[in-house]
Amino acid sequence: MDDMPARTETIEDFAAALRELRKSIGNPPFREMSGRSGAISHTTLHEATKGNRLPSWETTVEFVKACGADPAAYRERWERANLAVRSAGAGDPSIRAGTSAARPLGGLAASAPGAAEGHTVHTAIGSQAPRSAGETSAPVPTPPPPPDEIAGDVQPVLPAPEGRGRLRLTRPAAAALAAAAVGMGAAVLIAATANRGSETDGHIPNPSGSPSEAAPSAADCPVRATNPPWSPPVHEGDSAVFIGDITLPDCTRVGPGQTKTKVWRLKNAGTVPWKGYSLHRLDLPQRPDQCQTISDVPIEDTRPGESVDIRTNVTTPRNPGLCYVRFKLMDGSGRVAFPGGRPLNFQVIVD
Repeated sequence: MDDMPARTETIEDFAAALRELRKSIGNPPFREMSGRSGAISHTTLHEATKGNRLPSWETTVEFVKACGADPAAYRERWERANLAVRSAGAGDPSIRAGTSAARPLGGLAASAPGAAEGHTVHTAIGSQAPRSAGETSAPVPTPPPPPDEIAGDVQPVLPAPEGRGRLRLTRPAAAALAAAAVGMGAAVLIAATANRGSETDGHIPNPSGSPSEAAPSAADCPVRATNPPWSPPVHEGDSAVFIGDITLPDCTRVGPGQTKTKVWRLKNAGTVPWKGYSLHRLDLPQRPDQCQTISDVPIEDTRPGESVDIRTNVTTPRNPGLCYVRFKLMDGSGRVAFPGGRPLNFQVIVD
């Protein structure tokens, strides 16, 4: 039992990485992520961020894909955590029976830092990397899943409500947490608390996406976004450069209930033509106290080397405060073009 904290930290470390990925795209509701996946329930996605148990690789893949990122970038980290979990349960039949069918996969190089807004953006979805040459893994028995699960944690989409607060430990998870870590040094704990907020109403609690943080105020303008985990562009050779805010630069003051036109200028700095691209708003559904825009802002077709002005009407709310609204660049098929880049945003002070 002496090594139980290290093992618990390993699971929490991985859950923290998933929470950070979700936060980087605006903390979309789990129901929305489930809809994007089409292969996993919102409750399973929610549980993956709790740190109660290590999600299966199948769950991890669907979670990362729903965030518009590359699952291959998370393979090595998942394998390290999975090795600790399964090694700890190697001599305990109850743990093996309680662990969902997770298949260890080949390693991948560690991720690199993300691109900064205002600089060239290189980010997006890629395919899973093949197993490294000569790499092998011990065969792992595949136990039958519990009655309320499908093997691999990939569940059908169900309309079950999400509870408030941390979920109770399942018997398999409780058994897994009781095991000692074997063959692995003490894991590093990324200090992060579980998401305790309820999203049954379908919106993000505040623009920062974290229930534990206060919503940005006018005094916080301009808000500085953090870099999401690195990920390659969905189309090889695609690249975008932010040229500037043509209208409504950061912290512009606008009266309540007014409609203004926001214009950004981007440059297609890669080799991929932008055909059918758009900006998709992250903070959905829109609340009355937010600036109102269309959800998807079309972008004129743009050839490599060309610049394009992207415009949308913005209607300010009746109440004073900071409007901080974020968008992600989407390709013509509706995929996030640069999941490793920070969202494009506008931030105006309503007074």
